[in-house]
Amino acid sequence: MLKRQLNRRKNKVQYRGVNELRRLYLDFFESKGHLKMKSFSLVPHNDNSLLIINSGMAPLKPYFTGQEIPPRRRVTTCQKCIRTGDIENVGKTARHGTFFEMLGNFSFGDYFKTEAIHWSWEFLTEVVGLDANRLYPSIYEEDDEAFEIWNKQIGIAPERIFRFGKEDNFWEHGAGPCGPCSEIYYDRGEKYGCGKPGCTVGCDCDRYMEVWNNVFSQFNNDGKGNYTDLIQKNIDTGMGLERLAVVVQDVDSIFDVDTLQALRNKVCEMAGVKYKEDEKQDVSIRVITDHIRSVTFMVSDGIMPSNEGRGYVLRRLLRRAARHGRLLGIEGKFLSKLCETVIEGSKDGYPELEEKKEFITKVISEEEDKFNKTIDQGLSILSDMEKELQEKNQSVLSGEDAFKLYDTYGFPIDLTKEILEEKNITIDEDGFIKCMNEQREKARKARKTTNYMGADATVYDKIDPAITSEFVGYDKLSNDSKVTVLTTEEDVVEALSEGDKGTVIVDQTVFYATMGGQEGDKGYITTSEGEFKVDTTIKLKGGKIGHVGTMTKGMLKAGDTVTLTVDSEYRADTCKNHSATHLLQKALRTVLGNHVEQKGSYVDPERLRFDFTHFQSMTEEEIKKVEDIVNEKIAEAIPVETKIMTIEEAKNTGAMALFGEKYGEKVRVVCMGDFSKEFCGGTHVANTANIRLFKIVSESGVAAGVRRIEALTDKGVLKFFNNLETLVKEASIAAKAESTQLVKRIHTMNDEIKALISENDKLKAELANNALGDVTDNVVDVKGVKLLATKVDNVDMNELRNLGDKLKGEIGSGVVLVVSALAADKVNMIAMATDDVVAKGAHAGNLIKSVASLVGGGGGGRPNMAQAGGKNASGIDELLKKAPEVLAEQL
Repeated sequence: MLKRQLNRRKNKVQYRGVNELRRLYLDFFESKGHLKMKSFSLVPHNDNSLLIINSGMAPLKPYFTGQEIPPRRRVTTCQKCIRTGDIENVGKTARHGTFFEMLGNFSFGDYFKTEAIHWSWEFLTEVVGLDANRLYPSIYEEDDEAFEIWNKQIGIAPERIFRFGKEDNFWEHGAGPCGPCSEIYYDRGEKYGCGKPGCTVGCDCDRYMEVWNNVFSQFNNDGKGNYTDLIQKNIDTGMGLERLAVVVQDVDSIFDVDTLQALRNKVCEMAGVKYKEDEKQDVSIRVITDHIRSVTFMVSDGIMPSNEGRGYVLRRLLRRAARHGRLLGIEGKFLSKLCETVIEGSKDGYPELEEKKEFITKVISEEEDKFNKTIDQGLSILSDMEKELQEKNQSVLSGEDAFKLYDTYGFPIDLTKEILEEKNITIDEDGFIKCMNEQREKARKARKTTNYMGADATVYDKIDPAITSEFVGYDKLSNDSKVTVLTTEEDVVEALSEGDKGTVIVDQTVFYATMGGQEGDKGYITTSEGEFKVDTTIKLKGGKIGHVGTMTKGMLKAGDTVTLTVDSEYRADTCKNHSATHLLQKALRTVLGNHVEQKGSYVDPERLRFDFTHFQSMTEEEIKKVEDIVNEKIAEAIPVETKIMTIEEAKNTGAMALFGEKYGEKVRVVCMGDFSKEFCGGTHVANTANIRLFKIVSESGVAAGVRRIEALTDKGVLKFFNNLETLVKEASIAAKAESTQLVKRIHTMNDEIKALISENDKLKAELANNALGDVTDNVVDVKGVKLLATKVDNVDMNELRNLGDKLKGEIGSGVVLVVSALAADKVNMIAMATDDVVAKGAHAGNLIKSVASLVGGGGGGRPNMAQAGGKNASGIDELLKKAPEVLAEQL
């Protein structure tokens, strides 16, 4: 076979684009019996060990460990991934990137090394058409089995098979499944080599590029270095799509493959520059090209900019790209336009990009606006820091200040460096790194300690993965079923007795489990001998449904036939709130626009909560319009229908899918006439009229670009208005007015209060003036400048400012410092300077900054006016004594 391939590879490999290579790979493994699955979201599902999906196998971990049964034993995917560990190197080199696509074929206890190696070779040589003579496999140094397959079956000469040690060719991630690897390298030719004698596979240069990695998961690591054979041996193949395209298209780097090249060229067009004419510009071009891909895909999966977690990663990437746009001379916002090129180039493999185009561009545009303001704010703060350094005759910005600019204000450290270098100022980089490491350590400690699966082990992990449950409660609230599993809070058990807390799992259940934002059902599970009260119902791995609660009497045993009865009132009220969220989402899109996307929801019998994307608070008029639309649809008594259909059929009807959610081949669509159509697995009313009433009680912001509405239906609305009526009655009694005259009475009371406050302020000002008496006796001469430093008791900041203005007018020219103690632990102070003495060097802001510490406070301000607060009134006399010294130093 090898000779045939060698003879056939005389001509140059056929050019293939990124999108074609992706299709070829998935189709090839589909022909080998693999289930072709769409890429999972970049947001990990039930995995606290990852912030963002960073490999093709990461979303499939439950299948590898056997905790969940896969939809098929053979699976193939092209998974979108993001890695930011080398973010500082992105742009500086042509090999680093944050976003990449990982092609993968996976076996969960099905085929193993022989098939994996044969198929990898077949795909590269027969399908893609790479020259077999330029391909070199590597194996783990102790993996003789893999060597025999490459040598005896594929026909690779022994000297062309490279053995590497554990560091290079053995995959493991702490405790859990692990095993040897077999990689395939491609010789790109001497022009990419280092020129050193003996340059070969394993060299750090760019000549020999790894294009395929077969991971043979055959051992289990107990976390202490002890390895045992896995009962279920798995295959985890990873191949970077962009890397494969570099080889096939015979280009220098990932930034030269067709899809990235189109994006790179668009950046150059926007900036009016050419690639590879200026290395400094090339760095910026590569940064923008890479980062806008990451940002676009992250937003498409519902990640929103924020100051923590994956939202912070998004914000950091976006702002880094925006900053490099400025360096290239691109004026104004450009990333929201550039992301359209990303969408156009990648929609073939990820059609959701086109579907979410309006939303993606909106989020990026809003964040660009915020960053432009941040840059301007950062420049202003950096300017103040520079002045302070100059006043102290220093030339090094502290690591703490550099980190404050970076962390608090989002000001890039490299931009800080660049600006300061022009003024011969450096940064304490060790101090900056120390601050950065301290922040990372805090973040690390804040994250949950997890096992390999990214979640702490529970009693449910002990249950046979083959056990599943079926939900049969859409149209009934009671059924008989068989108990398959019983657990306490610690162990799987054979029986539960009176008083035991535990979980019951049955074959079929009418209890809806908590998911999709809907709270799980409550009710009872009974036999002739026992009763189990269900406090909540939860969704477990592998399609199991757990009824969590307490045995209230008798005993329940595994294998028992039981009667399950849902609390009908609890379910009915929950259904009303759930159906209302569907009407609410459509009403919001009608009033606010199609950029509205669900970002989360919660429904129980008491209320509903709905989070959605919108970039400003709603007006009272908008809230009323939304509320009116929902109530109109309730009054229309629209039948609520559910239909099971394929995803494509559902999308063709206009049904909305939950942002970033992973769906199977068949989906359940809930329709409320032509008004609302959504993918949804929850329970609903039979007719919108069952909801009866709808009332929005609050609208607020919960994150950048995310708003939250809380609302009530039916009995909740009636209870709300009953409480409101009671409150109005109590307020009327307190205000001594009839309820119909309450508003008028409140206005009158406000006018009276305002008049009293004004009168009180005048009295306080008179008292303060009288307390000062003739202040001319307190004026001292400091190098020819008058200084009036005095104290007055119990004067707030507003009156202190008025008093300062009055005193400044009385002395005509000079500096005024007035301090007031409102209590032993509350001090106010104000400093003012006339323009003529400011010209001589007097500075009210620096004066107050220098003396405020004596009263346990701090503050500052402009040269002609400043104010501060303190916590120690006992230091006022010492403060007044020090003021002349400080002023003397200024003059």
